[in-house]
Amino acid sequence: MDGQSHNAPETDESTPVEGAPLIGPSSTEHPLYEPVVDAIKSVYDPEIPVNIWDLGLIYRVAINDDGDVAVDMTLTAPGCPVAGEIPGWVADAISPTPGVRQIDVEIVWDPPWDMSRLSDEARLELGMM
Repeated sequence: MDGQSHNAPETDESTPVEGAPLIGPSSTEHPLYEPVVDAIKSVYDPEIPVNIWDLGLIYRVAINDDGDVAVDMTLTAPGCPVAGEIPGWVADAISPTPGVRQIDVEIVWDPPWDMSRLSDEARLELGMM
């Protein structure tokens, strides 16, 4: 050997690895996934007459075997006047779902939201189709 280390450089866990997705996978195969999504669809942005799911504000719904739900979501803008309230609205909407134990709703800003995340239903409701 030449005496030099050939190990990959260490990375800080908070630094995303190049090429890694910014949004983690959702638990789409979990039996609670559809009821949780239906609950999320009952939460509306107070300034836009469209639910937050169809607005594309929900990035990830992860559900473990114990029924713990983790939601990563964003907002249309960092200055949203109800930014501090929306995570509570989401948790309150999900909590009556049978089988759900704990709920953690986190606001993330990366990747930033843009209009490409709107569902066809949202585009239709907003007159964009």
